Parts: sequence; structure tokens; C-alpha cells
Amino acid sequence: MDSKRNKSKQRVPMPEQDPQVRVRNFDEVPLGYLPEHAQAEAARCLQCKKPKCVGGCPVGVDIPAFIGLIAEARFVEAARKIKETNCLPAVCGRVCPQETQCETLCLLGKKGEPAAVGRLERFAADYERQQGLIELPPRAPATGKKVGVVGSGPAGLTVAGDLVRLGHEVTIFEAFHKPGGVLMYGIPEFRLPKAIVEQEVDYLRGLGVKIELNQVIGKSITVDELLDEEGFDAVFVGVGAGLPTFMGVPGENLGGVYSANEYLTRSNLMKAYAFPEYNTPIVRGRNVCVIGGGNVAMDSARTARRLGAEQVSILYRRSREELPARAEEVHHAEQEGIVFRLLCAPLEYLGDQRGMVRQVRCQEMELGEPDDSGRRRPVPKPGAEFILDTDLVIVAIGSGANPLLTQQTKGLTLNRRGYIAADGSGRTSRRGVWAGGDIVTGSATVILAMGAGKAAARDIHNYLSGNGA
Repeated sequence: MDSKRNKSKQRVPMPEQDPQVRVRNFDEVPLGYLPEHAQAEAARCLQCKKPKCVGGCPVGVDIPAFIGLIAEARFVEAARKIKETNCLPAVCGRVCPQETQCETLCLLGKKGEPAAVGRLERFAADYERQQGLIELPPRAPATGKKVGVVGSGPAGLTVAGDLVRLGHEVTIFEAFHKPGGVLMYGIPEFRLPKAIVEQEVDYLRGLGVKIELNQVIGKSITVDELLDEEGFDAVFVGVGAGLPTFMGVPGENLGGVYSANEYLTRSNLMKAYAFPEYNTPIVRGRNVCVIGGGNVAMDSARTARRLGAEQVSILYRRSREELPARAEEVHHAEQEGIVFRLLCAPLEYLGDQRGMVRQVRCQEMELGEPDDSGRRRPVPKPGAEFILDTDLVIVAIGSGANPLLTQQTKGLTLNRRGYIAADGSGRTSRRGVWAGGDIVTGSATVILAMGAGKAAARDIHNYLSGNGA
């Protein structure tokens, strides 16, 4: 293909599964670019001398450089360029909200569609892997320093990947039986295939990262013991925010009312979707209500649809403009027949004689004055209540900080919501302990957790090198 600039204002579209077909399987929805698609899209990049897109990337990927390499058909070199700062490119290319970060700063977006950074990142990473051309970068000489990483989600994997390349000995402690954290238990197969996560983790293993599974830090061993008895020089805590959150409305204890955490963990990590190969119990509702409007709500609704639901309704208390989910996820959900009941909040869940949920009593809402988040506060519309039939409710309104580790760690300051207090480099009040990701910020995105991991890795390295207090 000619590598001259493509002056189209529109992106090269990415092929994807037909909605009527994909609601009957758990295969990935977007099918990815072919090489000719990727080159054509990469040729749209303006190669700005002062690229703003890089500043919008929490892990600082040199976006124009890797896109330029794709335009020249140097696909493997593009993947390796990304990996200089991002150890999980195949993951980020799929689930990172580029449209509100790097892509929103792209100059092409002023008169058309911005460059498809995420799609190109995914292409480069997939090409390198599929061609069997993954190479491990060089590691610095061993420093003799040991770092423990608690949690193998995006923040923990990033810290581990950066520090092991700097010559430190790194061990990840993961509570579940498979590494990956929210990438494994939270994000469905049709959005992020688990084989992709496993291969990214294997890349880190190849770099020398050790991973100990089924290790619940705070129970099997504490952070204090890692530092004081096991010889670790530093510990990074990246355990996420996995404590389910409910609304406290009557009937939440009925059968068939799940937290999104449990529902998605059963489906994803425990592979309930692959019955009968995996015999994981899960309620398969025919008429499903999902409470919430974020990406987790979209994941829950689209999973329920694939598990056989005839109708899935998302109940969200604000309007469409305030939906926090990615636009792409909302679009895919609508294509798959998900019903959006906006300005609607549950008041009570009603059950049958067996204690199973059968109805939800709802309140119509209207938008009032803005709240602390800047969004208009939903307020009840007087006298406007209605009943919906349902046999499965999934509550996806966010999650909190699990106190298991924090309550067992001496000298660790928490904020009023129970999250670990840490500075911009991830330093906590406990010497030798850093933290990052959702356990510091509350539920956020994969890439923001990775950005926190990179910042912490830099500071831990300075600390271990004797350059930090």
C-alpha cells in the first residue's frame, strides 16, 4: 500500500459480528483490522510535531511513532514501540477508553473523526502475537532487591513489568486461581478474550515475574510479614475495589438479586457461560433488570442477553447524556436489543413464595440541580411509580474497598471511604508500601490503574536505588 497520507475525514471501519449472531455466542464482537485496514487508518495520522495525544495517555505511549510504523507496514516494530511503555497493549487496545483520552486530543477530530488509536494498538499487539514474533526486551542487571505486588490486575501487572525490567526480583500475590484481576473476573469474553489476558501475563512471566496464586494477603500472609519476615524490600498494593455495593432497598436479599461482581465473576472467571463444560451455578433470567449505567452495567446486561434472556432492561436514574459507560458499549448494547429505561430508579424488589425475585417497583426521576460530580442530581417525580416484572436483577452501581488487607496492615492510612490514602507516586503512610489503582481511586478504568502502576514503579525504583526517602 502507498504510505502517503490518507486524507479521509472518516475512520476505516472495523468489522464486527452481526448483532443477531453475537447475542448467541461469547466470541469477541469487534473482529479487528486486517493489515490493509490498519495501514489505511494509520496513514490518516498527521504525525504532529507536538502531539497532544501522548499527553492524553496515562502510560505515555509514543502514539505517533507506533502509528507511523504501522503506516510503513512495520507492524512488529510498532508493537515493540508500544511495549516500551505499555506491557498490556492487546488489553488496552480493547478496553481502554481512548475516546476520552488520547483520541479526544487528536487534531483530526476538529474536522472529522480522530485517528483510531485503540484499534491500531490492538492490531499491532495482535499481529506480533499471531505471527509468533514476540521478543522479550533486555533486563537490567539484578539489583538484589525484592518487591511484592499484591493483586494481579492492571496496576499490579504494570508495576511488576516495569520493575522486573529494571533488575528487581518481583513476586505477584493473587487471591484467585488465575491472574489478571478485573481483566479476568470482570470484563466479559466478548469484550476481552481471556486467552489474550493469559498471553499478556505469560509475557510478564517470561520477563521473570513470579506469580503466586490463591494467596489472600491479609489471611494467608500479611503485608507486615512480607516486609518484616519474608525479606521484601517494598510492597505494592493493587487489590482493586471488589467489595459489592448495594442500594439498601427492600428485597435485595431475595434470590435472583446479584451484585454485578458476583454475576460477572461467575460468568467470566468461573465460566458459567460455557455450560455444561463448566458447571458453575448462575441464575439465567428471561426478563432481566440491570441497575446502573456504567461499563459494568453494560457488561452485565450483554452477558445476560447471551445467557438466554428474552428481555434485558437497564434502569438508570439519570438521562442518556449522563450515562458513564463508553459510547461504544452503549451502542453495542442497543444493537443487541438491550432496553434503556432512563430516569428510573428501583424502590423495592418483590418476591414469590420461594423467596425469588419476581418484580421491581420503580420510581420515575427527573433532573434537578447539579451535585458534587457536576451532573444534575436525579430527584423523584411525585406520584410516578410503576412495576416491572423480572426474574433476575443485577446491581451494577459500583463497588467499594475490601477491608481484608487494609485492616491487617499496620500504619496504613485510609480515607473516609476505606480506600488507601496515597500520593501521586503511590506512596502510602506506611514506609515501604505503595498502592495504586481502584484501591486508591475507587472504581475507575484499566488504563488509569496502569498509569498509577507506572508512577509507583518509578518511585519504588528510586526508593530501592537509594534515591528516595
